Amino acid sequence: MRRVAITRALPEAERTAQHVRDFGATPIIAPLLTIVPCGYDTSTQDAQALVFTSSNGVHAFPNARGARDMPVFAVGETTAAAARAAGFLSVRSANGDVNALAALIKSTLSPAGGKLIHIGGAHLAGDLAGQLAQSGFTLDRRVAYAAVPASVAPAAFAEPLDLVLFHSARAAETFIALGAPGSERLVAGCLSPAVAEAARAARWKALIVSPAPREDALLGATLRE
Repeated sequence: MRRVAITRALPEAERTAQHVRDFGATPIIAPLLTIVPCGYDTSTQDAQALVFTSSNGVHAFPNARGARDMPVFAVGETTAAAARAAGFLSVRSANGDVNALAALIKSTLSPAGGKLIHIGGAHLAGDLAGQLAQSGFTLDRRVAYAAVPASVAPAAFAEPLDLVLFHSARAAETFIALGAPGSERLVAGCLSPAVAEAARAARWKALIVSPAPREDALLGATLRE
């Protein structure tokens, strides 16, 4: 039975672990990031929509019930599912990356409708604000959490492993900064090309890029016989 290291932060790592079990593999939770909440302005006055680029942003937004009627734009289906579970009634998923999210917003909304509020982490991938500004949109960025990288490699990486899953470039960068323990004996499973680009700084037995930026696609590509 294959042993799979899950590097994403808790509590998402627990959900991924169950999905790994569904594929008949053994999950080993080895978070490389810790989510630390930040105090921030949660008001939504004068905004036409909310934007989330991670499920952690959704979890860090306490006013979902009060803003449940606001349109929500999510980078991918995992984030969209978290928004729906939080009570938002109108949720659109870009099913991709920041570029796809920017394109979805541009094709759906008008800059004249008001500003957009982006609730995300201190470390961002891509330039969503810059892409939207080119079309006249104003993106009000709210830093809701910080993803703090591990200072030492989780003990799990000293155990026998077959596969390590990276859901973000930040996790891959952290793994490499910690010395990429045992990478030459491991297969790296990467959620997107951007994640794979970060992971390629290490030497791997093999590196697999998910055909779509969704966890089901990642697990299918790395665990399906």
